[in-house]
Amino acid sequence: MVVRPRSTAEVSAAVKVAAAHGVPVVPQGARTGLAGAANAVDGAVVVSMAGLDRIVAIDPAERTAVVQPGVVNADLRRAAAKEGLSYPPDPGSWESATIGGNVATDAGGMCCVKYGVTGEYVLGLEVVLADGEVLRCGRRTVKGVAGYDLTSLFVGSEGTLGIITEITVRLRPEAREARTLVAVYPTVAAAGAAVAAVTAAGHVPSMLELLDRTHLRAIEAYRPMGLDTGAAAMLLVATDTGDHAAEELAAIAECCRPGASELYVATDAAEAEALTAARRLAHPAMEHLAVTRYPNGRGGLVVDDVAVPRSRIVDLVVGVEDIAARHDVLVGVVGHAGDGNLHPVIVVDQADPADMARGRAVFDAIMALGLALGGTCTGEHGVGVLKRDWLARELGPVGLRVHRAVKAALDPAGILNPGKVITLEPAPGGGPAGTARVEMRPDPAAVESRA
Repeated sequence: MVVRPRSTAEVSAAVKVAAAHGVPVVPQGARTGLAGAANAVDGAVVVSMAGLDRIVAIDPAERTAVVQPGVVNADLRRAAAKEGLSYPPDPGSWESATIGGNVATDAGGMCCVKYGVTGEYVLGLEVVLADGEVLRCGRRTVKGVAGYDLTSLFVGSEGTLGIITEITVRLRPEAREARTLVAVYPTVAAAGAAVAAVTAAGHVPSMLELLDRTHLRAIEAYRPMGLDTGAAAMLLVATDTGDHAAEELAAIAECCRPGASELYVATDAAEAEALTAARRLAHPAMEHLAVTRYPNGRGGLVVDDVAVPRSRIVDLVVGVEDIAARHDVLVGVVGHAGDGNLHPVIVVDQADPADMARGRAVFDAIMALGLALGGTCTGEHGVGVLKRDWLARELGPVGLRVHRAVKAALDPAGILNPGKVITLEPAPGGGPAGTARVEMRPDPAAVESRA
């Protein structure tokens, strides 16, 4: 069953009915997530937040905006720009992803290296709780430290603790025109060394992205733009410091030049935007590659998301290459090198159980590698069902117990997005508490693939 509320009151009413009957409730935004957090479950009421799509207010003096969860990220950015302001968080699907989904997963993007993830811009929330009651938490003031930080608790909770119906976000002064460069490398190690040199020198670019050979070839095949498909890796770097941007980019270029086979600085905003657009094409290009590699609907992707200390980026990328070779599976690596958050993209034949099993083995090996390098199982995509078991491993027994205690306190019947993020402790008589009808296991086949 799907309900399409247009107000907080209607969300509350739907949740109260579901709670009275012990029915699971799954909130959904634009459904662009890659970890399965918005996947419906058997017997659930799906609450589509697409109808709550108003920008309630933008306050230029306070530099805040109040929006409903169905507002598309790009629409908020454009509305803020009209007031001389900017909303920095920019997930790759920013033209379709909603602010509510961004908050629920604490989404990131290409600008995170300088501006941080979504949660750093959330000041306050309106949330419908598991019993249908409405909670307002956070603030609209510049400063505020009263009580527990409930706002941060709901950010990244993926609909397991409550359904977000209104969001107050922080805005920044309008971004200045960016200066952009690309550097091409014959080895991934050389590209990684350049990233390390940039960060060690104290530079804070507004973007520092890495694309490996697989992605360069996929993008060029999908939309030809003259990319060097023989290169092992390419770095895309931008600065947005206005009058100082050219000087800063020149200093960053000196860090990137050693080991580079080619280095090119965009001459104007149009060229800079074209280079950034190439990075945004990474995911659709890989989907196209999967379709052409395995036609008739067989090709699919498992988009991983692992973050490691920036000093271990080379170890991660080289390790992924080794894992892919050992399992004979095509894996491309793209991501936000400036903050250590990379996305290994695994190409699988969804119609071949043996190939799916190899893809799953590759996914697990990459997760294990990321944790071994001192990293985390997700930097921005969230946990959903895909990484639930890996989160448990990362948290450890004590961390998992605390997570379960928070979940039990806010959702004692376990009806809110069951089976996502964590499993609950077994209830008396067997079966997961509050999720007896839904027990989902991480499975690459369950990950949404628009291919």
